[in-house]
Amino acid sequence: MEEALRLLQNRFSELAARAARQNRYTFTAFLTPAEQDALLRMERSLEAPAALSGGFEGAERRLACFGDEAALGYPPVFPLCCLRIAPAAHKFATGIGHRDFLGALMALGVKRETLGDILVQDRTGWLFCLEEIAPWICENLTSVGRTTVVCAPSAPPEAALRLPEPQEVVVSSERLDGLISAVWALSRSRSKEYFDRELVFVNGRLADSPSRVPQQGDVISVRGLGRFRYEGLSRETRKGRLRVTVRIW
Repeated sequence: MEEALRLLQNRFSELAARAARQNRYTFTAFLTPAEQDALLRMERSLEAPAALSGGFEGAERRLACFGDEAALGYPPVFPLCCLRIAPAAHKFATGIGHRDFLGALMALGVKRETLGDILVQDRTGWLFCLEEIAPWICENLTSVGRTTVVCAPSAPPEAALRLPEPQEVVVSSERLDGLISAVWALSRSRSKEYFDRELVFVNGRLADSPSRVPQQGDVISVRGLGRFRYEGLSRETRKGRLRVTVRIW
C-alpha cells in the first residue's frame, strides 16, 4: 500500500515537473477519490498547480491536470469524452443500471482508469472516458447484458447533470458520521466503520474525523454507498433535533 502511494506521488511530481519545464498542460488518467486525496495532500510541493475535472460538477472519478493557466494564457482542455450508450430498440430493452454498464465495459478488457463516471437515465448510460479510448469503445461495445446497444459521442442530458433535488434529513448534530447515518439510514456504529476503513471523502479529500462538521456546498462521498452535497442547516425541530438539507446522487 505504501509502495503504491509512493509510486503514485512520484507520478504526480513527474507530471507537474514536465508541465513546468515544457510550459504545457499534462494530465493523468481518471483518479479514484483516494488517489485524488493523495494529490491534494501534496499539491503545495508540486512544481505546477493541479486542477481536477470529471466532466461535470459532482463527478466522483476525475482527471488531474498540471499547469499554470496564468503563465500559459489559456485554460486547460481535459482530454475526456462523453459517450451515449443507448438500447438499439428501446421497447425491447431490459432493465439495465450502472453495474450493467460498467460490467459490459470491464468485459471488453477496458482499463478502469480510462473510465470516469457513468450517469444512467431511462435505461441509457452516459459514460465519461478518455478521448483516446472513446472510438474503440464505440466500435466494440454492442451489448449491455442481453440488451443490444448503440454507442456514440454525445453531450450528456441536462437532467443528468443537474444537481439532485434538495431534501431534508433529521440529525442530532451536523457531524459527518451523523449525516452519513441519516442519509443512508445507518446506525452510528455502522457509519463509523466507513471512517475506520478510510472510505469517506469530503471534496476529494479523505475525511480525517467523523466529528468534522462540513461546510455548505461540501460534497461527501462514501465508497460503496454514493455521495451527497451538504446544503446546511434548515431549522431545529421542537425536540431539539436538526433538519438539514442535502442533495443525494
